[in-house]
Amino acid sequence: MISETAKLLYPSVEKLVHEIVAVNHAWKVARELFGQDSPLSISSRDLKTCLQVRLLRSYAPKQVYLIEDKESEGEPLYSLRLREPIENRLDAEHLPMRIAEKVLTDKELKQFKKI
Repeated sequence: MISETAKLLYPSVEKLVHEIVAVNHAWKVARELFGQDSPLSISSRDLKTCLQVRLLRSYAPKQVYLIEDKESEGEPLYSLRLREPIENRLDAEHLPMRIAEKVLTDKELKQFKKI
């Protein structure tokens, strides 16, 4: 049986996806209520990015990978695409390319884009 500490240190892909989705929703609500430059909005956005990076570093490219979202409008985005759906979800939200290039190494970007 996995210890509680191990569960915190090594969350499942499902747990990380649920957290990313929840934080993304919280970020959107915070932006609407307090504006995009509010401390809560910025913190929520940054937490979502951290969780996405953790998901990629833990599970890419076998269970999740980066793919450019060609349908997005505005700035270029990556979709964190899941290889197997999790509760009918096929992705773990979007990550702006400019942010991915800041927080991931070139080697990681190349590795995580392997389809």
